[in-house]
Amino acid sequence: MLSSIAIGQDSKTTVEVKVKTKVDAQTEDYWRINNERAIVWDLTIEKRLPHHGNIEMAGLKVASIIYYAVDEDKKLTIERDVIFPQLRTYNKSDQPDWKKYRAYYRKRINDDILPSITVGNKTIVPGPLDSISINGMITFYHAPVEGLQITRIILPSPTERYIVEEWEITNVSKIDQSLQFTNCELYLGEKGYKGDYAFYVKSEAPDQEKLYPGQSINFPIYYGATLELESSDSFNDEKAIIQRVNYLSEIDSKLILETPDPIINQLFYFSKLRAAESIFSSSMGTVHSPGGGNYYVGIWANDQIEYSGPFFPYLGYALGNQAAENAYRHFQKNIPESGHIPYAFEVDGNFPMTHLDRGDAAMIAYGTTHYLLARGDKALGSSLWPLVEWSLNYCHHNRNSDGAVLSESDEMEGRITTGKANLSTSSLYYGGLKYASRLADALSKKAQADIYRTRQEEMGEVIENYFGATIEGLETYKYFEENTFLRHWICLPLSMGITDRKEGTIEALLDKLWTDNGILVELNPASTQNVFWDRATLYALQGIFKVGETDKGYEKLLSLSRKRLLGDHVPYVVEAYPENNMKHLSAESALYCRIITEGMLGIEPVSFDRFIMTPTLPSQWDFMRLRNMTLLDRSCDIELTRKQQDIRVVVRSSGKTILDKLIKSGEEISITL
Repeated sequence: MLSSIAIGQDSKTTVEVKVKTKVDAQTEDYWRINNERAIVWDLTIEKRLPHHGNIEMAGLKVASIIYYAVDEDKKLTIERDVIFPQLRTYNKSDQPDWKKYRAYYRKRINDDILPSITVGNKTIVPGPLDSISINGMITFYHAPVEGLQITRIILPSPTERYIVEEWEITNVSKIDQSLQFTNCELYLGEKGYKGDYAFYVKSEAPDQEKLYPGQSINFPIYYGATLELESSDSFNDEKAIIQRVNYLSEIDSKLILETPDPIINQLFYFSKLRAAESIFSSSMGTVHSPGGGNYYVGIWANDQIEYSGPFFPYLGYALGNQAAENAYRHFQKNIPESGHIPYAFEVDGNFPMTHLDRGDAAMIAYGTTHYLLARGDKALGSSLWPLVEWSLNYCHHNRNSDGAVLSESDEMEGRITTGKANLSTSSLYYGGLKYASRLADALSKKAQADIYRTRQEEMGEVIENYFGATIEGLETYKYFEENTFLRHWICLPLSMGITDRKEGTIEALLDKLWTDNGILVELNPASTQNVFWDRATLYALQGIFKVGETDKGYEKLLSLSRKRLLGDHVPYVVEAYPENNMKHLSAESALYCRIITEGMLGIEPVSFDRFIMTPTLPSQWDFMRLRNMTLLDRSCDIELTRKQQDIRVVVRSSGKTILDKLIKSGEEISITL
C-alpha cells in the first residue's frame, strides 16, 4: 500500500537546491527538496545529532502533532499527540477553570505501544534512521536490521477520528524470512460533554507471515477515538490513504506557483496544504481553525476573518470557501447591540470571547470586504453586507480626538503594550474602508461608497499625522502615542498600499528588526529574548513587495523560506517563539501564499468582475506563473515574463487570452473577467 502514497517520483531522490543570491547567516540546511513536492532529510550523512522536530496534520475530525527525535545513534523515537477537537472533556478536579477552553479529548502515545515483531529467536527493533520524507505526510525510512527494512508513514484520516501509522516491512536479504507478530491493542474510556468517549490504539498485522527475498508486508496501526455508538471497526487505512492522496492532489492542482526558485515554489505548495487542511466539522458548520495544539473548532477575528478567509477565494478550494463563509456568518449573527464584538468563538463556537477589544472590528472590516470581492458573488456580498457596515461604523464611532481608532489591544492580546490607539487597528480600518468602498459600488450603494472613500482619505492622514514619527533615526511610525521602540506591526501601512514612509519603514523592518527568524516583535535593548511572530514577518514581506521594493523583499523572503522549509524546524511557517514553541498554526501559511498573490503580483479585487494588478519580478527571475488561480469565481492563469526592463503580462481565463500587455515593473493594470 505504501507504493501508492508517493507524490511525484522516488521519494528518496533529492534535488540539491542552488540559488544564486545572498541570504542571511543561518543554520545550514538539514533538508533537501525532492522533485519539488517533498523534502527529505538524509540521515546517512548527518552529524548534527541529536535532533528533534514536529509536524502537525489534520482532518475534519482529528488533528495530530507528530514529535520525532533522532539520537546520536540515529535511533528514532516518536510521540503522537492525537487531538479530537469536537469531543470536549470535563475539567479535572485539580485544573483551573480556564482549562475548559482547551478541553479537547486528546492522548499522547509513545513507541512503547508498538507491536512486537520476531524472527527466529530475535525481536526486531526498527534500525537506525536512513532518512525522513515529508510530502503532506511524514515517512520514516529505517536502515535494514536482520535483513528486514522497515518504513513507517503517518497521516490523518481526512474525514474520521483517527490517524494511521502504516508499516511496510521488506525482506532485503537473500533468504526466506518467517515473521511472527504480537499486535498491540489499547482501549481507554472516558465520559465527556457529548457522551461516552473511547480511545483506541490497535494494529492489524497478521499473526505470522513468510517473506521471500524482495517481498513486503504492510499493516496499519490506528490511533483513534469513537463517540457513543461509533465503532473502531470503521478505521480503514486504505480509505484514509486514498482520501489523503486525493486531497494532496487537489491542492497541488490549484493555485500553482512556478518560478525559477525551487525553495519558494515548494514552500508555497506546502503552505497551501497547511492552510487548507486545518478545517473541522463544528456546530457552526465546517470552519477553519488555527491548530497548534491549542486552537480547534473555533474561529478568531484575526486568524480566520483577516488571515485565511481572504486567501481561500484565490485557492478555489470549495471546503475552504465554505469554512470562511461560515466564519463570517457566525460573526454577523453575533453583532452586539452595543459595545465591541467577541474576538473569537471557541470550543465548537459555544464560548464567545468578549473580555477584550483587540481592534477586531477593523480586522473584520478588512478581511470580510476582501473575501467578498474576491469571491465575485453578488448575492453573498449582499448577504454579509450588514457585518461590513457594522464593523466600519464601530471603528468610525470609536476614535480618539485625533481620529485614530481606539482599541484595548491588538492581536497580541496584551502580551506587549499597545496604548489606547494602535497603528494596527487604524491601518486595518483603512484597508477595510478601501475594499468596502469598492464593495459598496459593486452592490450599487453609491452613497455608502462615497462616504467610505472620504473616510479612507481621512484615515490616511491620521496614519501619517498621528502615527508618523522618527524612531532610531528613521522616518517610520510609532506604534502608539507613547511608543519609543520599533515594532513589528509598523509594516501594516505598507500592506495597505501606503507609501508615505516606505523607505524608513522598510529599513526599520529589514535592517533594525530582522533576525534569522524574521522580524522581532520589538527592538527593545532591555529585552532578554528574541520574541518573534511569523505573521508580522509575512505581512511585512507582502507589504514590501506591494510597494515595489521587490529585490529587498525577495532577499528576505528567500532567507525566511529557506529556514522554514529546509532548516531545523520544518516544513511550514510558524506561529511564534518562545510562546507555543514555533507551532505550525495554519493561518500563517495562508499569509505566506498572500505574499505572492497580493504582494509580488499586487492583486486587488475591485468589483465582482474586475481586479487590478501591480506586478513585479525580482531581478533574478525571468518569469513567474500562477496557474489555475480562482479569482472572482473564475479560473485564470497569470504569466509574467521579463522583456529587458519591462514585463510581459498575460492573463488567460476559460481558454481565452484576456490580457497580453508589456508594462513597466510595478505599473498598475486593470483586468475584467
